[in-house]
Amino acid sequence: MTPRYLRPGRAAAICLAAVTLLAAAAGCGGDSGGKDGTVQLRFSWWGNNDRAAATQKVIEAFQAQNPGIKVAGETADFNAYFDKLATQTAANDAPDVITLGGAYPQEYGARGALLDLSRVSGELRTDQIDGAALGNGKFGGKQYGVPTGVNTFGVVVDPVVFEKANVPLPDDNAWTWADFVEIAKKVAAGSPKGTYGVADPSRPDALDLYSRQRSEGLYTPDGKVGISKQTLTDWFTMTTALRDSGAAPPASLTSELAGQPAPEQTLVGRGLAGMQIDWSNQLSALRKASGHPLKLLRAPGENAGKQPGMWLQASQLYTISSRSKHPKEAAKLVDFLVNSPEAGKIILTDRGIPANAQVRTAIEPTLTPDQTEQVQFIAKVTEKAGPPLVIGPAGSTDSVKILQRVNAEVLFNRESPAKGAEDFIDQLQAAIKK
Repeated sequence: MTPRYLRPGRAAAICLAAVTLLAAAAGCGGDSGGKDGTVQLRFSWWGNNDRAAATQKVIEAFQAQNPGIKVAGETADFNAYFDKLATQTAANDAPDVITLGGAYPQEYGARGALLDLSRVSGELRTDQIDGAALGNGKFGGKQYGVPTGVNTFGVVVDPVVFEKANVPLPDDNAWTWADFVEIAKKVAAGSPKGTYGVADPSRPDALDLYSRQRSEGLYTPDGKVGISKQTLTDWFTMTTALRDSGAAPPASLTSELAGQPAPEQTLVGRGLAGMQIDWSNQLSALRKASGHPLKLLRAPGENAGKQPGMWLQASQLYTISSRSKHPKEAAKLVDFLVNSPEAGKIILTDRGIPANAQVRTAIEPTLTPDQTEQVQFIAKVTEKAGPPLVIGPAGSTDSVKILQRVNAEVLFNRESPAKGAEDFIDQLQAAIKK
């Protein structure tokens, strides 16, 4: 999934806090120059062995075009990566090019650990990267990162479930949230018992999308809760109506599936729901799990609200350490990663759909049908996307568990939609003030 809500754990945050004290210091750093004048760069990322192998191929292609630069890759599994990076950064030993995601770029940038990329604009071109995607790496007026690729948050639909229920697929250029509810009811009514119109849609990203259509958003640019009590009340009123009608699962099943279930555990992945609100990059895994030709649709209400709620979300961001001894060479590497068709043909969609349209075009002939559909969907959304997403402040990662708790209270009828809205806002405000 897209790691929007990730941030350092407590130990990592303690290490990262030391960055402020080191920001002005001219430490040894981790980069160096070879005796023959060759520039030595370090490049870090997280991921599995397949990603490491592909990244090494990209590094070799870059070095072939830049014989005076050598790049050493540093990778770790997801759980270890950020703790290691925080420790390295606090010790003034951060890699030159750092892959980040979620709330990390904002936190590292605010502490002076990341380079303002305007300083290397001659080496790193951003004019071909969509502005909405580029906004994911901009904080406090400074561009700290560029997207490795992008995803978006929409609706995954199962045409097989719709066909068996004798319900036509919705027109995602026109449908509203009221249409969404009615369609879910019809799918459930025409399906066998245990098959639903939609999986319960309550998750922070969905609240963000829904509230953005009302010109709100889950957070404000100054780091406060932005979603209103009325918007949340309307959301919970809608989801409880879906539950009551049988269009969505009962509270017990939704609670059982709460969190981040694997694709094969989801209702859509098991062929037991017609719709599921999810990330576009989950299409391949959900198709594989279900064995059905799932499709991606724009979210309901995109043409009916005050503004589009969907956004382009950076899968990850490439950033540069503020203490790199070779910022221009590091910028050349990032430029190659995001703007080179050669790099794009190696990475493909592993780090999201390329945000550079020229790279997207270059890789399309080599993509699988699943990947091609994702690319085409991103291109469709790009033309109509809303403003850049406001990334949540420190503490906002708690929103996932907070919403799970409140959603359970509402779905089990222990709280009214209005009370649930009030509780969610109160708990989220407390979390981001920690």
